[in-house]
Amino acid sequence: MQISKFATPEIIFGNQSISQIGESLSRLGARKVFLVSDPGVLDAGWAEQAIKHIKESNLDYHLWTHVTPNPKDYEVHAGAAEYRAHECNAIVGVGGGSAMDAAKAIALLGTNDGSILQYEGVDKIERPLPPMVMLPTTAGSGSEVSQFSIIVDSARKVKMAIISKSLIPDIAIIDPQTLMTKDGRLTANTGIDALTHAIESYISLAATPLTEVLSLSAMRIISQNLRPSVASQYNLEAKQAMAMASLQAGIAFSNAILGAVHAMSHQLGGLLDTPHGEVNTILLPYVLEYNYIAAPEKYRKMAEAMGENVAGLSLHDASRLMMKAVTNLTGDLQIPVTLSELGLQPEHIELLSRNAVQDVCMATNPRDMSAEDVKALFQKAM
Repeated sequence: MQISKFATPEIIFGNQSISQIGESLSRLGARKVFLVSDPGVLDAGWAEQAIKHIKESNLDYHLWTHVTPNPKDYEVHAGAAEYRAHECNAIVGVGGGSAMDAAKAIALLGTNDGSILQYEGVDKIERPLPPMVMLPTTAGSGSEVSQFSIIVDSARKVKMAIISKSLIPDIAIIDPQTLMTKDGRLTANTGIDALTHAIESYISLAATPLTEVLSLSAMRIISQNLRPSVASQYNLEAKQAMAMASLQAGIAFSNAILGAVHAMSHQLGGLLDTPHGEVNTILLPYVLEYNYIAAPEKYRKMAEAMGENVAGLSLHDASRLMMKAVTNLTGDLQIPVTLSELGLQPEHIELLSRNAVQDVCMATNPRDMSAEDVKALFQKAM
């Protein structure tokens, strides 16, 4: 058995758990908090709620909301400069994956020198980060529990994956009630992102018994609850289930890493600034088809987790049911089905394919993939 590590933050889960944010920061020794959020979360009132509870713990704070949906290197640099200028010593991220990824990158530069660009890849961080508390307002990214920060290199138009256990927050606070301010489209996009995390972490070359349990559980919960969560903004039971599924998938992929779907979607997100969940939705069926021969027994188990009856079926037929379950789910959610709908042009594919095979997530894809293989999948998804 290979040696593996399994890391998570302290996790606080439940309705109204946002009220724990001030006490959590106090336990970590916070004095002045740099709160990273975005305009949408600000409008929904969750940043204001966080500030209320920070004040209740007699902590000072500075609010920073200059984050776009795919956070850019120059946004991180501006945030880090403001963090230092206001002499903060702790960081809170309140929002979706973009706000939390930006918060982690700002924390990185809060104690480490240079540009965020020099930290692309695995284990490049040398100095400890300031205390970090993350509170997600979407059920999808898993950034609140992961060792990833995904930042766009604006010059290359490429999403960089920065991976280090230093980026795992100290405390993750998951309050399912924050999901009730999301519209149906965002709920669908982030839900499929969580499903992709569960699937890719399960078939990852770095999967372990600990991550596999979480991956399969997340698939089971998402299959049962994503449709009702998209259908009603006020279905709290479905929101609670999706918050738990996203948490489980986030822990799984943080420890098992991902695969070709994310290696490819990072390129599109960097080039076209497209919604991450939509890109994953389009690419997932094609990558599942490609990867099948590497892990047919795992595909059978994924089919079972997604509610399919595979009794008496061959591995091939059971795997087909699993792939059909994914396409049925995404079809019901009415997410775009081709990359051309998102603005991808044929002339982009060559460069995107070369970049995708260099992405760190490709290292744990279960089947070897060349630039030509990636190119063929991009072309099929057009």
